[in-house]
Amino acid sequence: MAFASRADAVIGGEPGGPLESSAVMVLTAGGGICTGIVVAHDAVLTAAHCARSTASVRVHFREAGQAVLLEPAAVERHPGFRPNAVAERVRSIDLALLRLDAELPARFRPAQLSTANPAAGAEIVTGGFGLTREGDASSTGTWRSARLEAVEPHGRSNVLVWARGAGGRGACQGDSGGPLSQAGRVVAVVTWSTGAGGRQCGELTQGALVGPQRPWIDAILARWSSEASWR
Repeated sequence: MAFASRADAVIGGEPGGPLESSAVMVLTAGGGICTGIVVAHDAVLTAAHCARSTASVRVHFREAGQAVLLEPAAVERHPGFRPNAVAERVRSIDLALLRLDAELPARFRPAQLSTANPAAGAEIVTGGFGLTREGDASSTGTWRSARLEAVEPHGRSNVLVWARGAGGRGACQGDSGGPLSQAGRVVAVVTWSTGAGGRQCGELTQGALVGPQRPWIDAILARWSSEASWR
């Protein structure tokens, strides 16, 4: 697994890095991509804006050299998600859980979710399958990681974290739903990015904190696990 002390491009990242074995691609309607975090052998955490319905999203990975596409059996978007949050200037919790009908292959390991929020100045590692060159769709599809620094841990809302990387490192299109992690534990889910000079990537990476939302995440996963035991 390549992840040196120097991380050049997600924008600015290198192939490999933390949580590679806990990540899948999430394909969206219209040919878009997002990233997903495996949180149970049959469940994936991602950004709510990536998953409108079971019909509009697929979980994608490769197994034995073959592409696998799985349609979720259920999609649960956080009740606090607001699709038009930016225009309406309201708080939004951009998280969703995808339930699969079958377990993922054993090589996928459920990620550990943090209950703590990162402190300002703390190192955070982002990862995803998105663009490594803004505007170049052919640069998606490879898991990459980059080290960032938390610049505002959660503000007054206790919902979001912002992080910045040196040299233009950060999330880009296709990385939404991917992890922001510390010590291998997911502290936030990537939801948005912006860049300098009118670009959309490479300046700030925003994530929805998972610690404050653990009661919701844990309750959904427990319900799905209980339902599965009766099938």
